[in-house]
Amino acid sequence: MKFSKTLLALMGVIVVAFVVIGVRLVVWSGQSSSDGKAIPAIGGPFALTDQTGKAVSDRDFRNRYMLIFFGYTYCPDVCPTTLSTVAGALDKLGPGFAAKMVPIFITIDPERDTSEVMKTYVEAFNPAIQGLTGSPEQIAKVAKEFKVYAAKVKGDSPDSYTVDHSAILYLMGPDGRFIAHFTHGISVDDLVAGLRKHIG
Repeated sequence: MKFSKTLLALMGVIVVAFVVIGVRLVVWSGQSSSDGKAIPAIGGPFALTDQTGKAVSDRDFRNRYMLIFFGYTYCPDVCPTTLSTVAGALDKLGPGFAAKMVPIFITIDPERDTSEVMKTYVEAFNPAIQGLTGSPEQIAKVAKEFKVYAAKVKGDSPDSYTVDHSAILYLMGPDGRFIAHFTHGISVDDLVAGLRKHIG
């Protein structure tokens, strides 16, 4: 009897272990980071509108690397700092690099960031940067696909607010799959080195 209880307990542990492993296989993409650990599936198909008002999808950027950043035009510091870094990297990489990579700025504030607003904003940094917006539903979908955190913070008046958000640059391959990320605060030189490492 004692042996049977021990065997049942052991079988229970094995079943739980297989369930946990199964869940992890569903949640994780099977990709590996530089230290060999699995990373979550990042990215996916999207359908948005560019700064000229044209409907675009992820497939419009196939065969080129995408450097994607999520933010909003009313952002007081993180977004302009990051886009300035991207613009500085583009200047150092030179015009020939544009054939290999497209920088993309996706708003997380579609209510205020219309195509016209995005056009004025991204062109102030570098005309090569694509500014994408869309409906709240479209933006919520692409933000979810890229594991982006975004939350409105109310201001002093009913119509004023800021948006707390994650600040990561995502490098996606020509096939649309995640390759690497760069954290906020990266220098122009380090971003250039990282892009050259992955793109050549």
